[in-house]
Amino acid sequence: MPGFTSSPVPTDGFAVRSTESVPESGGSLRLTLLMSGSCLPVLGAVLLAPVVPKLQELFRTVPDADVLVPLILTIPALTLALVAPLAGVLIDRLGRRIPLVVATVLYALFGTAPLWLDSLGAIAASRALLGVAEAFVLTSCTTLIGDYYAGRARNRYLALQTVCATISATAFFILGGAMAASDWRAPFQLYAIGLLLAPAMAAFLSKPGPGASADETLTVGHRPSSAGRLAGICLLSVFGGIVFYVVPAETAYLMNGLGIQSSALIGMVTAIASAATVIGTVIFASMIGRPERRLAAIFALCAAGFVLISLAHNVAILLFGTFLNCIGTGFLLPTLLTWAMSKLAYRNRGRGTGLWAASFFLGQFLCPLALLALKSVTGHLTTAVGALGLACALVAAGLLPLLLRKTSPQETLQA
Repeated sequence: MPGFTSSPVPTDGFAVRSTESVPESGGSLRLTLLMSGSCLPVLGAVLLAPVVPKLQELFRTVPDADVLVPLILTIPALTLALVAPLAGVLIDRLGRRIPLVVATVLYALFGTAPLWLDSLGAIAASRALLGVAEAFVLTSCTTLIGDYYAGRARNRYLALQTVCATISATAFFILGGAMAASDWRAPFQLYAIGLLLAPAMAAFLSKPGPGASADETLTVGHRPSSAGRLAGICLLSVFGGIVFYVVPAETAYLMNGLGIQSSALIGMVTAIASAATVIGTVIFASMIGRPERRLAAIFALCAAGFVLISLAHNVAILLFGTFLNCIGTGFLLPTLLTWAMSKLAYRNRGRGTGLWAASFFLGQFLCPLALLALKSVTGHLTTAVGALGLACALVAAGLLPLLLRKTSPQETLQA
């Protein structure tokens, strides 16, 4: 990975004076480790999806099993959302690397715990603790990307983070299903990968400061509106998390509504949708200019996909709707993240990243609940998806003023 000169990083109220090159020693390995670490929370989210029916059958006599078994799949995301802000604060105070290495080891320990646990309650508790480790891993990796890189390079690698997570989600889903065919415990073995990553992270992830922070610690005052701006981005990211997770979470139910029960066909449609997300993210990485200026168009694209899904009366239209929507979500995630990152200086990048991660994952957790609420009002899942499409269109209209916002000299340099 070639070196580059760090362009000024625009942060509200921070003057940018240095043009020092970001050290690139071991850059390719460093980037690989950061991308691998960013995929670990995805492993927690999708690996066990094929196991849930077996767990439901195995623990059918346990009180409240119908609640606890689904929680095994979803509770890491909820815990991540709750803990990520605290993780960000600690990362800013303690540094990035040590919390990342410790959390990666704990990720392996908590992730593999169900290999020897027999109690459903204990398994659920281990999954909650896994979410705590995931919060530190994801926040640390994303913060380090913000520390190491600036400008277009930062945008490109944050987009690559999304690509890696999306591709790995599909791979982990397939791998988890194959391993679970022999034993429901088998997929938990994959969490041991943390024990391989942790030593490499300790050895090859260099400390970002003080050079990485030099550009951002020379201040000429801090605009009081910066916290409000980040809060607005985080609020929008909650909605973005809901939008992002609809197709992965609901495709099977939507296809069942069309009378399609074939797991192979459902899997094919889901895989195509995942590919669309990757395509959208790759296109994002190749574009220049301020990413947030594209948000109105992105939400409009997601809205169009939702409307097509709600009107679908056959698989072809449903497939096109999911593809169109996921092209939009492929743009959406890196756009929201890079926008949030552009508002953060080194000294508060950890807590800001933690708040953003909490917002987005909270949206993912709320997605099924939001659709359930809309379904109770509209009477049907497809109508609920159409209502969400209308909400996306309204958000797109509300974001149109971003197209008219003037670009500062620092933002021009960053783009």
